Amino acid sequence: MTSNTESDRFQSGAEKYAAYLETPEGRLRSDVAFANMQDFIAVPLAKDSSRALDVGCGTGAAAVRLARLGMHVTLLDSSPAMLEIAKRIVQEANVADKVVLQHGDAENLTNLFPATSFDVILCHNLLEFIDDPIAFLRGAARLLRGSSAILSVLVRNQAGEVFKAAIQAGDLAAAENNLTAEWGQESLYGGRVRLFTPDSLRAMLTEASLAVIAERGVRVLADYLPSRISRTADYERIFELERNLGSRPDYAAIARYTQCLTRLS
Repeated sequence: MTSNTESDRFQSGAEKYAAYLETPEGRLRSDVAFANMQDFIAVPLAKDSSRALDVGCGTGAAAVRLARLGMHVTLLDSSPAMLEIAKRIVQEANVADKVVLQHGDAENLTNLFPATSFDVILCHNLLEFIDDPIAFLRGAARLLRGSSAILSVLVRNQAGEVFKAAIQAGDLAAAENNLTAEWGQESLYGGRVRLFTPDSLRAMLTEASLAVIAERGVRVLADYLPSRISRTADYERIFELERNLGSRPDYAAIARYTQCLTRLS
């Protein structure tokens, strides 16, 4: 289970997180990850009978996109404040008839939903805060509906923390430490956050009987662009460059985030 302290920071930081997702950096993380996932959503899934689950749903932005693809979407979050924001966004997008909001702990998946319930499951920037990631992944795998169903996992990449410390902060000591660190510092909420390597993430997925069908890097170089490049005016150009780089293993290896698209083994 996530600790009470971590639950408190998500509860009190809901508005802060919503504001972050409106920044170019926040938008880029969400937009690139969703585009990567959409590449692997089979066309037959995007129909009225398809069901998606967004675990740790945040502001519900992904739910709006999934609903517009024709899916019925369940949003799960442990923060009532976050769910309130998601409810507002879903209503403003006129997709409330396709979205269900549910309050609950992500580590209690198997008790919250029947097996084989969903065609698409999102787990984006959640494993960093879960005490037992493998147990969670096993629970998520149990909820996948058949061999074509997809689980998308997005986590903080250890290598990205090395580059962030060295390039952004000029902190060589932190960069050296992050080479082997299992935990980093969360700048938005405060507190620690689990770091992953692509190898460690793949091993967890394999142990949970999930097969990786694609691996992508998210935010490879956007965080390090010089100030003369407008993150707003050049957003689409940066987005396309990030998509291109993130699909190449040599660049994806140093991205801030690693995304794995998986199916049942």
